[in-house]
Amino acid sequence: MSDSLADFSPSLQHIFKKLLQFDTVSRHSNIALIRFIESYLNELGIASQLIMNDEKTKANLYARLGPKTEGGIMLSGHTDVVPVDGQNWTVDPFKLTELDGKCYGRGSADMKGFIACVLESVPRFKESNLRLPLHLAFSYDEEIGCLGVRSLIEHIHSSPEKPAMCIVGEPTNMEPVYGHKGKVAMRCNVHGHPCHSAYAPQGVNAIEYAAKLVNKLSDLAEPLKEHQDERFDPPYSTLQTGVIKGGTALNIVPEHCHFDLEMRYLPQADHSASLNALQDYAKNTLEPKMQSVNANTGIQFEVLASYPPLLTDPQSDFAQWVANWSNSQNFGTVAFGTEGGLFDEAGVATIVCGPGSMEQGHKPDEFVSVEQLKSCHHMLENLRHWMSE
Repeated sequence: MSDSLADFSPSLQHIFKKLLQFDTVSRHSNIALIRFIESYLNELGIASQLIMNDEKTKANLYARLGPKTEGGIMLSGHTDVVPVDGQNWTVDPFKLTELDGKCYGRGSADMKGFIACVLESVPRFKESNLRLPLHLAFSYDEEIGCLGVRSLIEHIHSSPEKPAMCIVGEPTNMEPVYGHKGKVAMRCNVHGHPCHSAYAPQGVNAIEYAAKLVNKLSDLAEPLKEHQDERFDPPYSTLQTGVIKGGTALNIVPEHCHFDLEMRYLPQADHSASLNALQDYAKNTLEPKMQSVNANTGIQFEVLASYPPLLTDPQSDFAQWVANWSNSQNFGTVAFGTEGGLFDEAGVATIVCGPGSMEQGHKPDEFVSVEQLKSCHHMLENLRHWMSE
C-alpha cells in the first residue's frame, strides 16, 4: 500500500489543501494566504508581524516562538508560485489532488509542501520547552527575483533577537544543499533612429546594434569557462541572452529594440567585470557610431533582478546538524537560486533543504510525494527534539 496523506494528522491535510487553493502566482496578491497563516498562528497564541509592500497588496510574514533571546533557527519559505498559463495540466492546479502517493498542485513542491509541514509542526514546537527560539519567515515575490524577502531581511536584521541559522525549504529531495550561484538579470534598451528602409543609411537600426551587443555578450561568456568550480553544474559562471524584441515593419528601420540577459555566477567570482565590459562596449564603441548619424540615439541598461550566491561550509556545525536532522549526508549544490544567499549575506548561516524535487517544480502536474512530506516531518521533529534538549 502506497503512502497516503491519511497517514498524517488532519491538520496537515487541511493546511496543505488550503495553501494550494490560494492562487499566489507572483502577479497576484498573496494577502489571503498570509492572512490564513496569521489566523492559524494567532489561534495558537503566536503573534505574527506582516511586512507589506508599498501598495499593501503583498506581504511577508514573520513570527517567532520560544525564549526571547538572540539566535535560534529560522524556517523560511516563499509563498508565491509560477504561472500555469499555457501548461497542459491534467488536474486542477489550484486544488490538492492525491494520486498514488503523490500530491499534485501548483506550488506543491515549490514550496507549499514545506510550508504546510512547518505550520503543522508549530503546535508541537510551542508545547516543547525550547532552549532556542524558532523563527518563521514566509515571503512574497521570490519567483521574480527574490524581491519581497529583502524587506523581511531588513526587519530581521534590525531585531536584537536575530536568528543565527536558517533552513530554506526549497525542494531538494530532503538532501542538504550548501551552495548555489548568484544571479544578475538585466535589460538592455537600444534607441535608434527610424526611417524608410529605402534610405536605411539615414537611420540607426536598433536591432542591428542590439545584435552587436548580443554577439559581444557571447564573446564575454567564453572566458568565464576558464574559472571552474566542480561543485557546481555547470562548473563555471554563465552569461546568456534570453529575450529580444524590436522592430515594427520590414520597411521601417527599427527605432527600438531591447533584450534581456542574465548572468549566473559562481560564489567568489567577480560577476561585475563581464557586465561592465558589455556596458563599456555599448558606451565607448557603439554609441559614438550611432550618434554620428543621429544625436538622439543611445543604449541604456537596467537591472531587473539580482541575488547573491550561497556557499555554506558543509563541515560547519550547523550543516552537520541539518544532515543529522534530515538523515542525509548527501551534501550538494543546486543550479537554481534561492533566498538563502540573501539570508547568508545578512549574517544568518543558511542551508537549503526541503521536500520534493525541482524536476517537478514549474511544470504542469507539479507534485510532491507523500514520502518526501514524511521525510520533512521527521526532519522537523528531529529539529524540535534538538531545540528542546
